Amino acid sequence: MVGTQSLRYDNQIHIIDFDDENNIINKNVLLHQVGEIWHISASPADKGVLATCYNKTSDSKVVTCAAVWRMPKELESGSHESPDDSSSNTQTLELLCHLDNTAHGNMACVMWEPMGDGKKIISLADNNILLWDLQESSAKAVLSSSAALEGKGQLRFTSGRWSPHHNCTQIATANDTTVRGWDTRSMRQIYSIENAHGQLVRDLDFNPNKQYYLASCGDDCKVKFWDTRNVTEPVKTLEEHSHWVWNVRYNHSHDQLILTGSSDSRVILSNMVSISSEPFGHMVDDDELSDQEEQHQEEKVKEPLQDSVIATYEEHEDSVYAVEWSSADPWLFASLSYDGRLVINRVPRALKYHILL
Repeated sequence: MVGTQSLRYDNQIHIIDFDDENNIINKNVLLHQVGEIWHISASPADKGVLATCYNKTSDSKVVTCAAVWRMPKELESGSHESPDDSSSNTQTLELLCHLDNTAHGNMACVMWEPMGDGKKIISLADNNILLWDLQESSAKAVLSSSAALEGKGQLRFTSGRWSPHHNCTQIATANDTTVRGWDTRSMRQIYSIENAHGQLVRDLDFNPNKQYYLASCGDDCKVKFWDTRNVTEPVKTLEEHSHWVWNVRYNHSHDQLILTGSSDSRVILSNMVSISSEPFGHMVDDDELSDQEEQHQEEKVKEPLQDSVIATYEEHEDSVYAVEWSSADPWLFASLSYDGRLVINRVPRALKYHILL
């Protein structure tokens, strides 16, 4: 899903359908008339439901709101053909409910409970964390609990991530240069990484397979990996980008594969195998090996594999604001830059077989 940011025209969400076998991209356009889209997140439980954060002008002030939408039924299946004349069939998103934030400030992002039933959602608005219950098949959002960031100055969250571990009771948030962990049951802070980055923290992501591991990136051009049990030092730091890093994403299946996008116009795919769930590569059962193979295996297993940059993608000519792995194919990813260019790439085949075999 790709959202537009246009001041003058009706904004849209483009549902991009990539046909892997024939290498064809199909696109369906949905109208999102309420304003410029700054954040999109899809429900983990219902294919047709999504949430957006968007800008709108009220009383000559720009405010950022959030809402939950449903796309037309026929687009949910994902196997739709693009009509020849795509302009004629623009459909409209159906508004399910607003996350009413008049009291809480501007929405920065919306997170769905991972692996949940699509009924729990957290939004970050200025310095507030708001936990919502979606009721009446998402037609109504009820605020069930909230927490506020206390401190000097104007504190504002920039991004957040809901951890898939610990029974989905933890989230991580970024504000300014600090990364914080919160318990969603008590809405209390559980850890704080002050000065996680030298400048603004832009994005966070949790390792899907290792429960205490968190990645962060920011305007100091760095990507850092943390063990949230001991946050005095990062476990690892990547310094491959030459400008702000807007996004960091763990591969959903093979957590050594890390994708980052930056306003240096590059997308970098890194192999962070030393801090992954398989630091020694793919483990083989002894029963599967013959005697000769066993001796070879002994020699091979001793050394953990080396971290490295796998590939740098330079198809963009402008700042890369979003990178995302496919949720269907672990070897496929997309990136989006300021000029509206969407690029779909694959993990190099040699690396894919190296990981699998």
